[in-house]
Amino acid sequence: MNDIIREIEAEQLKENAPEFRVGDTVKVYGKIKEGNRERIQVFEGIVLKIQNGGNRTTFTVRKFSNGIGVEKTWPLHSPNVEKVEVVRRGKVRRAKLFYLRDRVGKKAKVKERI
Repeated sequence: MNDIIREIEAEQLKENAPEFRVGDTVKVYGKIKEGNRERIQVFEGIVLKIQNGGNRTTFTVRKFSNGIGVEKTWPLHSPNVEKVEVVRRGKVRRAKLFYLRDRVGKKAKVKERI
């Protein structure tokens, strides 16, 4: 039974999955459906966490919009995620950056990896 599920999930994986890590600033190009139209909307922010789970892998991106922190969780292998583009590489020492939720302004920055 588990082999059948693994085969089905392996078919759903994206071949060119993007390479990024926690702390990176990324642009996520997501498909938005409005009525019968479909468009692509860009969501740019810092990757707070990545949860691995085969084709159920998700990542959470946080950005500030009009002074309010907004977090969105994206499934990595979803057809609604057009592409993920890395803007900056971040230098962090943790797997989950939940401490950024309490910080505002310059304190909420992540150092850039060279």
